[in-house]
Formats: sequence, C-alpha cells, structure tokens
Amino acid sequence: MTDFDRFLRAHAEDDPLRLLMARDRWPGIDVELAAATLEGRRRIRGKLPSWYACEGLLYPTRLCTEQCSSEETACYKARLLRERIFPGRPWRIADLTGGLGVDCWAFSQEAEAVLYNEMDPVLFDAVRSNFARLGVRAALRNACAQPGAIAAILDGFQPDVCFLDPARRAADGKKVFLLEDCRPDLLALEAELFCLCRHLLVKLSPMADISRMVAALHHVREVHVVATGGECKELLLWMDREYTEPGYRLVCYESGALLACDSGDEAAAQATYCTLDALQGWLFEPGKSLTKAGLFKSLCARLGLRKLSPDAHLYLAAEPDETLRALGHLHHIDRVLPLESRILKSLKKEIPATEVTARGLPLSSEELRKKLGVKPSGTVHIFAAPVAGANVLLVTSRRPEGQRVHP
Repeated sequence: MTDFDRFLRAHAEDDPLRLLMARDRWPGIDVELAAATLEGRRRIRGKLPSWYACEGLLYPTRLCTEQCSSEETACYKARLLRERIFPGRPWRIADLTGGLGVDCWAFSQEAEAVLYNEMDPVLFDAVRSNFARLGVRAALRNACAQPGAIAAILDGFQPDVCFLDPARRAADGKKVFLLEDCRPDLLALEAELFCLCRHLLVKLSPMADISRMVAALHHVREVHVVATGGECKELLLWMDREYTEPGYRLVCYESGALLACDSGDEAAAQATYCTLDALQGWLFEPGKSLTKAGLFKSLCARLGLRKLSPDAHLYLAAEPDETLRALGHLHHIDRVLPLESRILKSLKKEIPATEVTARGLPLSSEELRKKLGVKPSGTVHIFAAPVAGANVLLVTSRRPEGQRVHP
C-alpha cells in the first residue's frame, strides 16, 4: 500500500474541502487528487458498486464521475454487444472516448480485446492506474479522436466495433445536445469510422431527439432507450455499415425489462380509449424509456391497455400484470371523482399528503398540488386527466383499498 493509499484510507470520512485548506500538512501527498477522489468515491457508491468495493481507485474530477455510465447501463451495453451484435462469436472493441473507463471495464469482461482511448492526460493517468487495480486488460491510448486521427489511434488494433460517447459540454461548460456541437463530432467522423470497422455503438444524451439523430446519421440499425431508477439515462445507437433498410428497431430498457418494436409501429398503431363507466382496476403509468421513445398508441395493442385520452398518456389495465410492473408504475384506482372545486376542497381535508400528477389538462401537476394543498407522500397518488370528454380525479394507491365512486 502506497502513502497515497494510506492517506485515502485514513481520511475516508473527512471533509475534502477541509483537507484542501490544510494541504500544507502533507507535503508529500497530492491532496487535490486525494480530495477529488474522496468526493468521487462517495458519489459513485450507488452508481458503481463494484468500483466502490475496490479501494485505491482514482477519481480526479467531479465531471468524470457525473458523466460516466452507471454499472447497470455499462453492463447493458456489454450484453447488447455480446448477445445482439456478436452472438456466439468473439469480438474486439475500440472505446475512442474512454472517460472514466466504466464502459470499457464492462466491455473487457465480454470482449476478446479492448482498446481504451482518452484525450485528457490527467484522466488517462487515473484510468491507467484504475485498470491495473481492477484487472482490466486493454490497449491504452492518450489521443484526440478527431477526423484523420482514428487510424493512428488504433495503431494496428483491428476492432469489430468502435464505441463513442461524445462529450456533451461546450467550451463554456454548458450542456449541448446536437451531434455537431458534441465532441468528437460524429457527423464528421462517421465515414472514416465505417472505413475502419463495420459496427459503431454510440451513446447519446437522453435529451437528444431520436428522429433527428437517426435522420442525420447513416445505417442506424437499432436505437436503445435506456432507463434506470426512474430516469432515462442514455440513448444508444447501433450503426451497421451493411444495414440499408429505411426503418430501425426501437428497444426500450426499463431497469431490466425490455420492450422492442419497429420504428414505424407507433405511426401505424390505433389506440383504444376507455369510457367513464369503465374506470376501474389499475392505472398504468409508462416508464421513462417508453415515454422517451414516444410509444403511446402502440402500447394499447401490445400490452392490452386502454388509453384515458389522446394527450394524457395514462392507461387502464384490467390486471396488475408483472410486465406492466416492470415497464412502469401500476396504481390501483380506489375512487373516480369529478375535477371540481368542491371535490378539491373535500380531498384537501381528507388526504393531507399525496403524490399529484396532472396529464392532458391546461393545469400542471404543481398547480394541482397547490389547489389541493397537500404534501408529497408515497402511499396515495391522485391523477387528474380527461376521460371521454370529462375531467376527472383518480384517487389511487399501490394496493386495492378504498371504495370506488363514479363522477
């Protein structure tokens, strides 16, 4: 164990800012790196449990731990490559925008050979040390992935697939979402990369417009919308040089559950809608991946649901199916009431704490909460939405309790 390792262990519970202020006490220690590492280690505790369990890993900047993939999403990419892109055969991957190396670490557990490249020399040195401690075997490069430079970065390494996670920060630190504003610019690199390997796997911001991304690029075979912990975390594009079909496969991943369809399915789908007298059973609220993918009408036929209204994006389910539980949230409908001032006043007295959601109305969830005057709570959830021309309140719970009353 080095002096630096002993310092990290001895000050594991200390305030990193106080350590920086007292840095003169430890002239032989890089206290700035130690403080950043201690802060980063706390930040990745839930995000990267396997890394947290390994002492001595370095986290040189706040940004590298904020922007890195979680362990779950990194392993999802590795499984996608193993099971979908290269089923039953070995494969080699070049990670051209390595960052903290989490994705590369996951790839190394599945791939025959891995190349890691990172432009930032400080981050590169940290990852080189981390990979040694984690037992990751990878060819290491410290270069800028820019047009005309990819062959030199590979330097004889022959990948079956190149992975890119373009940085989504401008020079002033602001977030950017357009492909041409990210670095490296995938639009400028696409042709060069396809000359060097058949497959590309690209990680994009969850805020990116899927249709716009697909239209700007070529040979997009699959788009994966990845959500974990109730948040859409990233978009993955699988690009295949030999794929020339007009559409693409759309895959939604929701914390372990999968739903796949063709890109044209939603446009061709016909939604079925419920009536006021049928408002009983379970309310299904789609997960973030389904919402981001824009799967609204097609959910009716695929999952046996009825939509409340064209704009509400809430659904009626007869039974609490496990598939629905995996792909979103199920709420038992205890009561159905008209959305009227007198009802809001009555509920305010009866239910002092509840979650509140307004959908498809000229009323936001926060505005509805203020009208109800309630505090947040996880036991009851009140939804407001239009159904068959009437605006209603649905008082729901996670268990079938309470009495149902029609408006």
